[in-house]
Amino acid sequence: MLMPMLAEMTGNIHVGLAALGAAIGVGLIGAKASEAVGRNPGAATKVLVQSILAIAFAEGIVFFAIFLATAKWPAQ
Repeated sequence: MLMPMLAEMTGNIHVGLAALGAAIGVGLIGAKASEAVGRNPGAATKVLVQSILAIAFAEGIVFFAIFLATAKWPAQ
């Protein structure tokens, strides 16, 4: 009784923390990309490509967290 409840709570907590971390990471990536384009407008395309890739990798962490949260304890 206690273990499934704890598993559910920790799953929710780690998905929330992963989403928070990804949101902070995406914000930092966007801020630094804007700063880089402001310093060198000629490199806007290269900066855009790199920032989109970095954002995709940051968001991928949330999908791993969701997958791990939905994993159930083995039936006993």
